[in-house]
Amino acid sequence: MRRSRYARTLIAVTTTRTTFTLEEDLVAQARLLGVNISAAARDGVATAVRAALAQADRAAYQDRPETVDDFWAEAEAWSDR
Repeated sequence: MRRSRYARTLIAVTTTRTTFTLEEDLVAQARLLGVNISAAARDGVATAVRAALAQADRAAYQDRPETVDDFWAEAEAWSDR
């Protein structure tokens, strides 16, 4: 379990093992510098996933951009009341 940075609760996180390959020199440098390779890999994958999600969202918006419709005109009128 890890502690959420947004709330004072514990969050159960299910993990899975995976294997990946790194260059020997990079591993040696990481160990010498005290870099937690697992944490760095996890952070890197999380960053790549966020970037891919943002790109997919942008592509979906470009494919079907929002348009003004009657609902929004009515919603704006409600806010004037």
